[in-house]
Amino acid sequence: MSEAVLSGCHYDVPVFTLDDETEITHSEFLPSGKVKVYIEKPDEKDCFHHMICYLPDYEVDDVYGFSKEEMEKYIDIVRSSPPKG
Repeated sequence: MSEAVLSGCHYDVPVFTLDDETEITHSEFLPSGKVKVYIEKPDEKDCFHHMICYLPDYEVDDVYGFSKEEMEKYIDIVRSSPPKG
């Protein structure tokens, strides 16, 4: 399994890829006890849309290009498949 480093966190790449090519990855537990989930989707115009979601509170940060509906959809997906660790 390959690894990537994004923003100082190790991610397994990808945790899963959706039918629309969205990739969802997550960090190991951070010193704060949270897990950083990174969601990225290719976009022809903008190159990539992305967002970060911190577990266990599902706190959303650094959103670019996603609509409110898309954000809710991806958070629901993360809620249904939380990282194991």
